[in-house]
Amino acid sequence: MRHLKTVSAAAAVAAGVLTVSAVATGAAQAAPPKPMGLYAPSDLVLTVGQGEDAASATVQRAVTLTCAPKASGTHPAPRAACAEAGAVNARFDALVDKEPKTLCTKEWNPVVVSVSGVWQGKHVAWTTTFGNPCTKDAALAEGALLNF
Repeated sequence: MRHLKTVSAAAAVAAGVLTVSAVATGAAQAAPPKPMGLYAPSDLVLTVGQGEDAASATVQRAVTLTCAPKASGTHPAPRAACAEAGAVNARFDALVDKEPKTLCTKEWNPVVVSVSGVWQGKHVAWTTTFGNPCTKDAALAEGALLNF
């Protein structure tokens, strides 16, 4: 009699497992995963460093910026920065004022600003060196992307 109870209990457990498996499988088939949407990734890392070039500069600040599927990241103004990057099609030189209106000293204390990552699915890498922090601030006075 004891053997019969063990077999019956085992059969009940097995039947329960099969029922749960069938329900779980049926639920998975009933709701297929939704696609995330198709978009070209746009993820950037922006840095400001002390030095003559990006390879040897001491990084002072760095932020991340994601523009697709929505603006986010550690950049202080991600929506405005993404809009600006899109407006210049990631040609970051267009954001540098070639004739700033602020007067700065001519001391040599170089500051490097760089952008690297992916913009609309394509790799981008850009860097520029300013003579000192004043010339950087004057040349980048307008806009959000490179002011962080």
